[in-house]
Amino acid sequence: MKKLTLAALTLASSVAFAADYQVDAAHSAVTFEIGHLGVSTTAGRFNEFDGKFTYNENSGSVEFTVATASVDTNHEARDKHLRSPDFLDVKQFPTLTFKSSSFDGEKLVGDLTLHGVTKQVTFDVEKIGEGNDPWGGYRAGFEANATINRSDFGITYFIPGVSDATEITVFIEGIRQ
Repeated sequence: MKKLTLAALTLASSVAFAADYQVDAAHSAVTFEIGHLGVSTTAGRFNEFDGKFTYNENSGSVEFTVATASVDTNHEARDKHLRSPDFLDVKQFPTLTFKSSSFDGEKLVGDLTLHGVTKQVTFDVEKIGEGNDPWGGYRAGFEANATINRSDFGITYFIPGVSDATEITVFIEGIRQ
């Protein structure tokens, strides 16, 4: 199950109507960074996600779903632990989702559901670009950033050894439908 909605919304387009886009997962990424023991930062990503978005100049919407079992930190033992009930508990919570409620051209606000808990999260969004692709389609790309506290979502294992604050970055390229 894959749907992603986190950061595909901030385009100063000359189009006066909302356009629908499907996330191109091959050219998109959902990443995170979290502190370890106060001495380093561990980076990771989710490899399976999907989503869609609409937007016009200063409004739009996003829906996004991530398969939590696809967590990847380039270390299999750590990834196995992240999938366990100590962290993501992927058997009980196989997806995390985001559904936007507002977008003003720079801030994307919506509900993030992680570990069975839904909280409002605000992403800072930057439009990277838009234009025709070589295959006759039209694409738009964005980067969105937010910091959440994992404890707000009931994930409290080993705080402060693994920091509470988690930085999320979503790189989205969408294909207009």
